[in-house]
Amino acid sequence: MTHQQFNLHNYRCEPPFSYRAFTIFVTMGEGVEKYNRKGVKTSYISTIIGISLVLFVIGLVIVAVFGVDDIQRQAKESLVCDLFFKPELNEADIKQVEQELKTWDHFKEVYYVSPDRAIETFEGDGQSAAEILAILDGENPLPPSISFKPKEKYATLEGLKTIEKKLRSDYGDRLDEVNYDENSVSNVNLGFRQFTYLIGVVALLLIVVAFAMINNTIRLALYSRRFSIKTMQLVGATSGYIRRPFLWQSLGMGVISGTNGMALVLLLLLAVDNVWDAIEIPFSLISLAILYGLLLVIGMLISWLSTWFALNKYLRMKLDDLY
Repeated sequence: MTHQQFNLHNYRCEPPFSYRAFTIFVTMGEGVEKYNRKGVKTSYISTIIGISLVLFVIGLVIVAVFGVDDIQRQAKESLVCDLFFKPELNEADIKQVEQELKTWDHFKEVYYVSPDRAIETFEGDGQSAAEILAILDGENPLPPSISFKPKEKYATLEGLKTIEKKLRSDYGDRLDEVNYDENSVSNVNLGFRQFTYLIGVVALLLIVVAFAMINNTIRLALYSRRFSIKTMQLVGATSGYIRRPFLWQSLGMGVISGTNGMALVLLLLLAVDNVWDAIEIPFSLISLAILYGLLLVIGMLISWLSTWFALNKYLRMKLDDLY
């Protein structure tokens, strides 16, 4: 009887295996958490620095896109088209047409070209307008005309065809010819379109590389928190409850990194503007605000997604795999 009581006593004192394993795990987890607490702060600081540098590079690509877009707009709006009128139309009538065309929404600039001004366009090879007129026995064969520069959205073959159709509809009885170089119009649009596609591909590759780098950086930062994540999971915390503080922290890192990346871009633009006077930075406050917003969105999105995927990995991981 005594021997049987002794065995029962030993059996009651023996704790369940699951409870003992959980106690050992929590104790080891707390020790690791204390050991890695300083490392966590350092890891997140290095993560913010890494994201900031990646966003800085992405910001430079966006700056290049904005710059190319501005150059493209200037190139398109510098195309010159000419309107020639019938011989019986006098200078006063042509200037009246000029004033009417200035009210149209299709043109960036409209101006009257007198015969004297037209002959000046042929100056070159050391010959002046007077010498050219002397060759022509003093008679200027060039008629008065109107030149216009289309707005960007009309600086295409289709847009110029639309303008020509409207001009002939309104001034068909007075208009003799609408003249523009189709090859120049095609080259301007095609050349910049190809360059824009190239920059777009580079930007897409940078975003993919940035996502991979930031994902690895955040995964390493969360590695030191793996015991804390698993402890919360074992005591009954839901996945959403565990994710919430980490995801909010990731958004904060994205905001800080986007701000740092924007600051680096601004410093570089100011340095370029001050050092090289020949380079003009055409950015407005609206463009800078758009750039800052894009960097914030990209930084927050990449940081949030990376944190989400990294958390899912540790939430699915088995206890033995954490060591």
